[in-house]
Parts: sequence; C-alpha cells; structure tokens
Amino acid sequence: MATNRTLTMIKPDAVENGHIGAILNQIVEAGFKIKAMKFTQLTKRDAEAFYAIHKERPFFDTLVTFMTRGPIVAAVLEKENAVQDFRKLIGATNPSDAAEGTIRKKYAKSVTENAVHGSDSDENAELESNFHFSGREIF
Repeated sequence: MATNRTLTMIKPDAVENGHIGAILNQIVEAGFKIKAMKFTQLTKRDAEAFYAIHKERPFFDTLVTFMTRGPIVAAVLEKENAVQDFRKLIGATNPSDAAEGTIRKKYAKSVTENAVHGSDSDENAELESNFHFSGREIF
C-alpha cells in the first residue's frame, strides 16, 4: 500500500554547490509539501547507522565518508504516492542515466555525489523519517 510520505536528504555535494534552494523549489513545484525539515550534519555513527543496509557493500566506507563531509538538509515530504513520485522526480542514481529535468540530472556529479537521497519504499520512508525526526517535529 502506498503512503503519502517520503524522506529526502539534500547531500553534502549539493549543499556545497549552493543548490539547496533550487532543489527545494523543484520539490515544492512538483506538488510535495514539506512536513519537517532540518539543516544538520551526520556523524560517522549516524551515517553508518542510516546506511547499515549497505554495510557489506564495497562502497560503504566511501558513502559514509561522503555523507559526513559536510552538512545535509533532511526533509519529510508529503504527496499522494510520495515514494514513487519522488523517485521519479530525483531520477536515476547515475546522473548520466537520469531523465532530463530530474534533480540528479541537473545537480548531481556522479553515482557517488548524486545530490539527493530518496526513500526507496514506504517502509524505508517511515524508518528514515524516524531516524531524522521525532514525532513532534513532523507536521
């Protein structure tokens, strides 16, 4: 069953390159409502916990290092079919494979530095939202 919420993180590369406003604008223009948002920086422990599903993958250490190198913007987004619609809006993980107009096509540099995170399932959207926000922070 599809839910109406998903989580995004604007990653350190997009923050460093000054794309926060443009990315948030594209999200809002696509019909998403921001239900919670914070500007923060992941610790190594945070990044390892958030990406624990990838712990055995060869890219895990690189991912953790990348995600902790600078601040991020985490946000809970709401829209009908939020996960599916947001995945379409952000585009393929590899920006060279992403559709024109998608966030990753516009703002990502590579598979590793791909500008934004988007939850890949309704279950993960809930887990990831709860990782970044307490219930009283989501409106």
